[in-house]
Amino acid sequence: MTQASATRQLKFDADGLAPAIVQDARTKEILMLAYVDAEAVRRTLESGTTWFWSRSRKAYWNKGATSGNTQTVVEVRYDCDADALLFLVDPAGPACHTGATTCFHNRLDGR
Repeated sequence: MTQASATRQLKFDADGLAPAIVQDARTKEILMLAYVDAEAVRRTLESGTTWFWSRSRKAYWNKGATSGNTQTVVEVRYDCDADALLFLVDPAGPACHTGATTCFHNRLDGR
């Protein structure tokens, strides 16, 4: 299956985006959630590192390009509805811009 035919299976929202969960392939810890469009998926598959679409900056970003905290893609999966992706990665450093290993380090109960 080619990259083009693989991405045609995916369903993007009205803005052309789909959520992408990033998970450590070894520890299974959820690292972050970001958004992708077909081009970001193509770049990810082609480069072997994660690419996303920044909704605030309206631009593509390659995770770790400036920080060095890259994410090497081990596998890309999509859900049963084909409208969300899971990137299993080998992270080189923390995922969160705060320096935390995961973006999911805050508890809703405040602890």
